[in-house]
Amino acid sequence: MAETLVERVWLWLHETFPERQVYVRSDGRVQFFTFGPTLQATLAGLSLIFLGWVAFATVNVIFKDRIISAKDHRYQQMQSAYENRVADLQLSYDEVNGALVSAEDKFKFAADELQTKQNTILHFLDRKQQVDATLASGGAPSARGSNDRSGGAPDTAPAGDGLSAAPPLAGVGGGDADDGGSSELTVSPQPVKAQPRTGKPTHAFLDLGGAVGRIAGALFGRHQPDAIPQATFARHPVLKRLAAQTERIRRLSATETVFMARAQDEVGQGVQEIRAVLHRTGINPDQFAQRVESVEGIGGPEIPLTSVHIEGIGDEAFQGAYLRASAILDQLNQLLMGMRHVPLTTPVSGPQFERTSGFGPRLDPFTGHYAFHPGIDFAGPWGSVIHSTAAGTVVWAGPRGTYGNMVEIDHGFGIHTRYGHLSSILVQVGAKVAKGALIGKLGSTGRSTGPHVHYEVWYDDVVRNPRNFIEAGRYVLQQE
Repeated sequence: MAETLVERVWLWLHETFPERQVYVRSDGRVQFFTFGPTLQATLAGLSLIFLGWVAFATVNVIFKDRIISAKDHRYQQMQSAYENRVADLQLSYDEVNGALVSAEDKFKFAADELQTKQNTILHFLDRKQQVDATLASGGAPSARGSNDRSGGAPDTAPAGDGLSAAPPLAGVGGGDADDGGSSELTVSPQPVKAQPRTGKPTHAFLDLGGAVGRIAGALFGRHQPDAIPQATFARHPVLKRLAAQTERIRRLSATETVFMARAQDEVGQGVQEIRAVLHRTGINPDQFAQRVESVEGIGGPEIPLTSVHIEGIGDEAFQGAYLRASAILDQLNQLLMGMRHVPLTTPVSGPQFERTSGFGPRLDPFTGHYAFHPGIDFAGPWGSVIHSTAAGTVVWAGPRGTYGNMVEIDHGFGIHTRYGHLSSILVQVGAKVAKGALIGKLGSTGRSTGPHVHYEVWYDDVVRNPRNFIEAGRYVLQQE
């Protein structure tokens, strides 16, 4: 097969390039040159190669600029594609970096707000714990209430003198730098409504105002970082996980808001319980609260709570619940200060004492006719000590007609107590006494048939049934 192919090529070569002779005559002489098929084919090949190179060189010279331009254009296209790719990568990096920064900001915002909420709640619970301790066991009066607020309170009182106000902590924002991160209260700038020159305070003592219903309000309404496009999360799972953790902190923050609302309700319940105690004594709670506030000397422009912002917390529902709970806690503290001056105990204690006569109509032991008895009589051993039933100022200490030796104490807020038929008096007019202080000894002076103490309670110059006050005090002990 190979020999046949070679033979064919050899045959084609001889047919295409037959042997030729070239004659050259010079000076009568004739010479010839013989060109065989192989030589002719070689010369033809070389000629073709030469002509091809000449054509290529000619075309290259003629179209040199176009070729260079084409190469430059192709290079520019490659460079442009490379730059576009780099720009796309840079945009992608910027997008991821921006999304990461935004996600970190949102996470930090949520974590910081949660921490601020927890610090605010701890601050509130610390104040509430002091009030609860006062309700549970009694204590010394607060610094704000240590002076004589009602004209009859002692400057100092021993521990265990009954109901008293807990010392208020520094307000939010008024604490030290190391108070655990308490937030500052700032009032949003806005025109303050014109205030009347004179006016009467409102007496809506407890205003829960449906704050619990506002808990469903939008969370993180202020200072919240910008939202991240959802497409970015789809391309970057790490951001999606970070967003999930941020959402988890948001849910925890929402539970803090609910907790604050419940704390508001609990404090409000404490105020309602004190109001119930006052109702049991026959004292109008609103009137009593007004007198406590008037002694406190409060006032100032009215600024709605919606204009108050707790620095570091954008949850308006939490802010509203905290501010209302804080206000109600202050009201509870004021009520406790006033309750220190409400006589809720008996002037004597122990099994040796017996109530021999109650408040109201009775058969008079001297005349045998029915008459009104304005107090309660407690009989007991001669010389037994008599205690003050509440803090106040002694306004009478000495003989007083049918009362015999009598001590009268002004407890403030329109409340007075009288202790009659004493064998001896241990206090002087103007003395400030605490609850449980010794004021005299049991006897039978004045219009009396035997050793006992005649105990009266007056409110707004009207004698009241002491039993209502004593039972109200027992109600408080049962609640504890």
